[in-house]
Amino acid sequence: MPENKRTANGVLGGIVGLVGLSAAAGVLVTAAVTPAIAVSGAAANSAISIFDSMPDYLEIDELMLPTTLWAGDQVLAQFFDQNRSPVTFDQVAPVMYDAVLSSEDPRYYQHGGIDLIGTTRALLNNAANGQTQGGSSISQQYVKNVLVQRCERNARATEATDTQPAQTRDEVLRSCATEAIQAEGPEGYQRKLQEMRYAISLEKRYTKDEILLGYLNIANFGGTTYGIDAAAKYYFSVPASQLSVSQSAMLAGMVQNPNRFRIDLPNGSIFSADGTIGYNKAPDGSIDDVDRSTIQALYTLLDNGEITQEQLLTAADGYSATKGRQLYVLSQMEETGKITHEEYVAAAIEPITPQITQPSQGCASSVAPYYCQYVVATILDDPAFGETEDDRQRALRQDGLNIYTTLDLRMQDAAQTAMSDYAPQSVEGMRFGSTAVNVESKTGRVLSLAQNTKFTQDAEVAANDPGSTSIVFAGDLDKGGSQGFNAGSTFKLFTLVDWLEQGRSVNEPVNGRDGPVPNMKNSCYGNYVNTDNARIRNFDQQSGYVGTPMQFTRQSLNTGYLGMAAQLDLCDIAKTAKKMGVTLATGKDIEMRFGNNVIGSDAVSPLAMAGAYATVANGGTYCQTKVIDRVTDNKGAERPAPERSCTPVLSPEVAATAAFALQGVMTSGGTGSQANPGDGTPVLGKTGTHEAVNSWMIESSTNVTTAVWAGNYTGLESIFNKRYNGRTLNNVRYPIARDIQQAADEFYGGESFPQPDNTLTRRILRDVPNVVGQSIDDASATLERAGFSVAIGDPIDSSSGPDTVASQTPSGQAGAGSTITLSPGNGQAATVPSVAGQSLPEATATLQGAGFTSLSLGNCVTQPDAPDQGQATGTNPGPGTSTNRNTPIAIDVIAKNCG
Repeated sequence: MPENKRTANGVLGGIVGLVGLSAAAGVLVTAAVTPAIAVSGAAANSAISIFDSMPDYLEIDELMLPTTLWAGDQVLAQFFDQNRSPVTFDQVAPVMYDAVLSSEDPRYYQHGGIDLIGTTRALLNNAANGQTQGGSSISQQYVKNVLVQRCERNARATEATDTQPAQTRDEVLRSCATEAIQAEGPEGYQRKLQEMRYAISLEKRYTKDEILLGYLNIANFGGTTYGIDAAAKYYFSVPASQLSVSQSAMLAGMVQNPNRFRIDLPNGSIFSADGTIGYNKAPDGSIDDVDRSTIQALYTLLDNGEITQEQLLTAADGYSATKGRQLYVLSQMEETGKITHEEYVAAAIEPITPQITQPSQGCASSVAPYYCQYVVATILDDPAFGETEDDRQRALRQDGLNIYTTLDLRMQDAAQTAMSDYAPQSVEGMRFGSTAVNVESKTGRVLSLAQNTKFTQDAEVAANDPGSTSIVFAGDLDKGGSQGFNAGSTFKLFTLVDWLEQGRSVNEPVNGRDGPVPNMKNSCYGNYVNTDNARIRNFDQQSGYVGTPMQFTRQSLNTGYLGMAAQLDLCDIAKTAKKMGVTLATGKDIEMRFGNNVIGSDAVSPLAMAGAYATVANGGTYCQTKVIDRVTDNKGAERPAPERSCTPVLSPEVAATAAFALQGVMTSGGTGSQANPGDGTPVLGKTGTHEAVNSWMIESSTNVTTAVWAGNYTGLESIFNKRYNGRTLNNVRYPIARDIQQAADEFYGGESFPQPDNTLTRRILRDVPNVVGQSIDDASATLERAGFSVAIGDPIDSSSGPDTVASQTPSGQAGAGSTITLSPGNGQAATVPSVAGQSLPEATATLQGAGFTSLSLGNCVTQPDAPDQGQATGTNPGPGTSTNRNTPIAIDVIAKNCG
């Protein structure tokens, strides 16, 4: 404790009795106000010395003000410890000044900070109780309020020391505030003297009007209502400039004991039903006996015939203690000439009729509560708002900041509408959740965040109602309280990107046939070895095939991506995810230790995944997601906002080629085609499911990315066998994403994605095995092992039967992964034999022996030395031709006479 306080205790503790107390006060006050007046006596000299040694400069701190979150020019939410809306001097009704001065400090404009008459009277009245209450001027009350507010602003929890136990913030605050308003014993005397010292100093630095306004702006009016304007709006739904006489008198009466006289907690009436004296409950729940003296002024008016019994009962009903205090203020206003007797009577019989307007605080009443909650989590986590958690809490609840968010209300409306249209708020037997988030790909600005559940911060409600929660599904553990969700096939993006970064082509053949998960390299944590021949199946039990990353991406083939990952390094895939902004929702890095990590077994946040896909849409530049554009203080000066950056993490060639592959997902036959808005704006995308408990749809134009998740936010219930509005729960993702992306396309547009890189889309030519003559099954197996797909064509004329390959197309070389068409024989073909040099009868017999029955004479050339039976020179079709046995064969001959 400071030395001057101990000295004061020593001196004042020795001043005993009414005379000594009054004399000391008179001496100190006189010396402070008129220091030229000579005083004498050892006690007086000692007291003056102490008074002069006390600090005389009190810094007037910034008022504690609500911090406001903005979405454009609309308030998104406010947060405060003290609800206050400061006003200028002209924005307060003059009658309010009259009311507070008449009742609290009628000589305010005559004294120099201390009302000598009022202080002496208070000391005389209270000396018998050993207290120093009352008699404070407006300037002194202002000082006390400044000190109490400083306590609240600076209160911090403390840790235990060798001499002091640990204290909570509330305990520290209570101790500090008690000291600031201490009224008993020597410490109370010292506090009062210090208050006087500060008050005198204030009067030298500020005008009377400035001090009076400062007092009305800082004073408490019950609960968290601070300042005259907030009080007027809260209790009467009018600004301070429109307060009436009776309203002003009531509010002026409250400042003496704000929580005792507040009128938002009515607890009974002074009169019972039969008009006899009753009781009134105080806000703390205790019952105060009320006697006639509480409202004696009304009875005086009744006795004088100025009001009726009915008017008396009506005026007093409901708020007896407050009415009594109001009557006191009104009487002081009449006494000081601020109102007439008629005005006094009119105000006295006017019932206290509060028109409570509850101030909105927190995210629950926000148009975007989960977005709001995510912003709050960002504020409380980011050093831009303070080094410690206490500092950041103060910034949120006391500093009066204006925080301008990235929320686009048009997109938020579209997102929440889509969510409400297609996703249920809750599903019996499970904790079903869904969220949708929009990210501007070129900046990382989060444009909207919608969720299916009802926002609540009541733990009991959340525990008992699966449709209510404060968890932000789109966020992570630090920002939103979410553990994240298994990414499913949306995670294949990182294998695709790593494949391309290794220079591999999206048209390169890969073995994607169903089988045991292949062993995989992991240079960071040790290789994955499938020792138990574990299998990972494809969606809908597809068998798999040898294909290309283009095909695997479009059809989301698990076995295809496992085949790709087997040719890569799992550690590189994990690093790819990290540089594109994706970690586990817990904040830890993804490690990719197992095969199922490739297809999205890790729990990640939808917002992070949206940022990763936005990276591809943005040409390879990753922008950290952000929800705050700028911050200003309560005077409009710029303050640092959370730092966010955009960094190139993929080459333009890789990004363009990945986008090329992902566009196939959104076309007809692709797994995401149901979510394509079909408005002409090019979009890429990827679907994902995991173990029938989570589902995803992520899509993006060049400008805006939409990520939708739907599934279990707790538990493992199947979303494939539960329906809502005609859809299974795993399919609600499609229309939600479609409608939101359509709105994004409308408001933000989108261009064509860059053309893919030629090298990364090159077709790999490979030799095609010759399988003609093999059985269809053997031929197909041979071609698939070589990395080709197989199609069976129509039978062709051949001597071989339908189980044998008669022809293949193409042959020689073909692009890797190409389809080879195999044509079986029909058993109806024969080869035309050579009959040249044979006589015509011999040639006919030869052809008939080969199976041809439709024979005719072809070209005949007359030649005198020809054999008598003629001689065959050829056929049409020619020898060696394989053709159907019913094909007409013409025999060319020479003869002596062709006629």
